[in-house]
Amino acid sequence: MIPWEKIDTAKIPGSDEELRLMRRGKEFSIKLGTNELMNNRLSGSEAALATLAAKQIEMVAKPVVLIGGLGMGFTLRAALTVLGGKAKIVVCELVPAVVAWARGPMAQVFGDSLDDVRVSIRETDVGEIIRARRSAFDAILLDVDNGPEGLTRKGNDALYNAGGLKAAKTALRPGGVLAVWSSGPNPAFTKRLGNAGFDVNEVNIRATGRGGGARHVIWMARKG
Repeated sequence: MIPWEKIDTAKIPGSDEELRLMRRGKEFSIKLGTNELMNNRLSGSEAALATLAAKQIEMVAKPVVLIGGLGMGFTLRAALTVLGGKAKIVVCELVPAVVAWARGPMAQVFGDSLDDVRVSIRETDVGEIIRARRSAFDAILLDVDNGPEGLTRKGNDALYNAGGLKAAKTALRPGGVLAVWSSGPNPAFTKRLGNAGFDVNEVNIRATGRGGGARHVIWMARKG
């Protein structure tokens, strides 16, 4: 068995926590303490975040999509595959080192996705972009933290509380969709989405996307 090797560490802005990038052969893992946040061998549910949302906006000729969280690029690469050539995709990543890892140690994992003309990368809090925009996006895809229950950064809670959902709804165009990834169910969040005026569909999906791995949840919340 090849041992894990620590490649780099990065502080999370607004937190005392530290991310660790680990490598074992061709396998990469990003960890926080004893928790594995992502692994390039388990990408199914994060990719589904993009494919499910794209299905909701398939009639939009030039969709504008905001992705919160670059991570290992699963959601971004899936979005590039399913969205047309006229799409515009804005990716917000709070931790600058994660972008550096994507262009450095994990460049083979990302391929040419970061250089696609449809993509722009912003090293900032996705919440700031959401709060600053009105009717700007056809879809907002959030793969931030472990879902509505913050693990890496307490400030992420502001994305998922009543105020954050109101801001997301304002930032969406009519008929737009807010898609949220989570490591597990959260009935209180489902209720908050409904209270915010979204039409909510909760999808259970395996981590691999093929019936294996942990059970994850994706909320598809459509603005009327």
